[in-house]
Amino acid sequence: MSAVDKVTLEILANRFQAVADEMAQVLFRTAHTVFVKETQDYGTVLVTPGGEVFAASRRYGVLMMIGMPMAQAIALSADPAEGDVFLSNDPEATGGMVTHLSDVFLWKPVFHAGRLVCWAWTFIHMSDVGGRVSGSIAPSSTEIHQEGIRVPPRRLYRAGKLDAELLDLFLVNTRTPEQNWGDMKACLAALDLAERRVHELLERFGAPVIATAMDDLLSYAEGQARRVIGRVPEGTYRFSDFLEADMVGQGLVRVAVAVTVKGGELLLDFTGTAPQVRAALNLPTFGRDGHWMLITALVNWICTQDPGVAYNAGLVRPMKVIAPRGTILNPEPGAACGVRYATSHKVTDAVIGALAQAVPMEFPATDSGQGSILLIAVPDLARGGSRVSVIQPIVGGSGGRPVDDGVDGTMVLLNFLKNVPTEVFEHEMPEVLVRAYGLRPDSGGAGRFRGGCGIEIEFEVDAPYATVTSRAMERYLFPPPGRMGGAPGATGYTLLNPDTPAARDIGKIDVLELGPGDVLRIGTQGGGGFGDPLERPAATVAEDVANGLVSRATAAEVYGVILDADGGADAAATAAARAAIRAARGWTEPPAFDFGPARTRHHADWPDALYAAIDAAVAPLPLAARQALYRRLVETIGARLAAGRRTRPEEVAALAGDLAPAAGRRFARAAE
Repeated sequence: MSAVDKVTLEILANRFQAVADEMAQVLFRTAHTVFVKETQDYGTVLVTPGGEVFAASRRYGVLMMIGMPMAQAIALSADPAEGDVFLSNDPEATGGMVTHLSDVFLWKPVFHAGRLVCWAWTFIHMSDVGGRVSGSIAPSSTEIHQEGIRVPPRRLYRAGKLDAELLDLFLVNTRTPEQNWGDMKACLAALDLAERRVHELLERFGAPVIATAMDDLLSYAEGQARRVIGRVPEGTYRFSDFLEADMVGQGLVRVAVAVTVKGGELLLDFTGTAPQVRAALNLPTFGRDGHWMLITALVNWICTQDPGVAYNAGLVRPMKVIAPRGTILNPEPGAACGVRYATSHKVTDAVIGALAQAVPMEFPATDSGQGSILLIAVPDLARGGSRVSVIQPIVGGSGGRPVDDGVDGTMVLLNFLKNVPTEVFEHEMPEVLVRAYGLRPDSGGAGRFRGGCGIEIEFEVDAPYATVTSRAMERYLFPPPGRMGGAPGATGYTLLNPDTPAARDIGKIDVLELGPGDVLRIGTQGGGGFGDPLERPAATVAEDVANGLVSRATAAEVYGVILDADGGADAAATAAARAAIRAARGWTEPPAFDFGPARTRHHADWPDALYAAIDAAVAPLPLAARQALYRRLVETIGARLAAGRRTRPEEVAALAGDLAPAAGRRFARAAE
């Protein structure tokens, strides 16, 4: 069929978008759990019969779904009929559409005259789907079976009739069955709304026009993406970053990427990324091209460069992926994956770091790097069992931008996650008192454009056996880097019972049990700064001090701004201070990245060639042997460094041979 005329295509693009937005509003307004009805961790899209997203909300819910691979789930939705609704939360069965068990998908076929026109699709993040801990997600989980009930694609409704046995089996394995069913019914309402709205479009425009418009919109978005990519100088740009898995005994876990720009396409090669880990940090992408958790930074960049872009899966068609099997980005079956967002975020940071070398004025400094969900479970004294609720998403500040400051208290990457009003949370969980919640002063990296400040939250528990989890806590060791002369942001902290004799810094949380009277205070990271701090207008620095975002000490020592008694900038003293700072640092050109002292030392001690040698030494081994030997190598090389001895890359193969027996006799034979 010939292409739809441009006027009709524009009308349908907006109508499709409106349907996705209206679906999102219906789900949002009828949901039951705090995490959906306040934080908005849910999604709504329209999908072609072949599995590409042709319309997604840009206003409500999760705004990153256009690269979600849905073809395998569709293939398993055998012989769909009117009135069917399918359900799954299984990453492996869906081939990476689902990425952890807490994301529960429901989807419905839309028919016209007996022929499948499209799919309406929703997902919700459930606060609990069973598993070893309340809330289902803990970094220390070592296999997917510990993370909750797993449902491959199954019909929840067949021709409009509910499969009550399947629903009961699913809900009885969760800690919050009534709330979960409430959120699922919100999804069903959104799916029914989508079906009605698509039928209205079919009646007005006809099925052939609707089908052609879907394909045309995908092709149009693809062309727009290729034009933006085509402006980037061709070449290969490399970068790496690290997950901080110290709280589960995994140390630093490397994410490496080589981004190749050629012919209007981007190839993301993650060769050199660490093997999958015995922790919940694995990200099951199955190496899919354009996978939504690998290309978020790229989609956001394209939308920034072309705000009028058609927002659909056509944007990810030019994005190819190499993610070697058995790595943290493409794990073998059975891997725990509950905290996979921490890994996805590091992928984003690495991709931005690579492309910023090609187009430095089109990317911000690194944001806080933490998209953690602070969750608490308390005993239900009235009915038994537990009550589970999210306290807050605890994110930090955005990185400074080429033309403006970073955003305080949130990240652009996760701006769809809304904070929970304290009154709402305390109504849901009266056993918890939020004592403080606000911005964290002096946390944003200094720069011509300041990094956004992180947040501080403090709460007190008045219940026995309260369990707190906070997945994806990051950047406690290495700060968010600054760019183009900007300074790094602050690292995070977690204090138990602060301002008391028993106060202690407990670092990242895995599973933490609190009792009556216990207080927890968490400070999140600020974003990195962008540009030379000495070029920030003195009046702007003075305003930051007046607003409590920057201290007088930082103003003087980092920005070189000396304030008078009234809080204004002393022009003569400021000029002298800035001249002294310039002379002391000796810059000729501002550094492209400022990683901070800790990570700068790590790069010197652990060069890329050393990581490559470790990867080569363990690559031939079966999965468990590879994991064991990788950790032994990293720990041994680290111990040597602590003793003042560096390991050369060419020494690694022999060292691996020496260490293989320590991983077990069978593993040693595998290594041979």
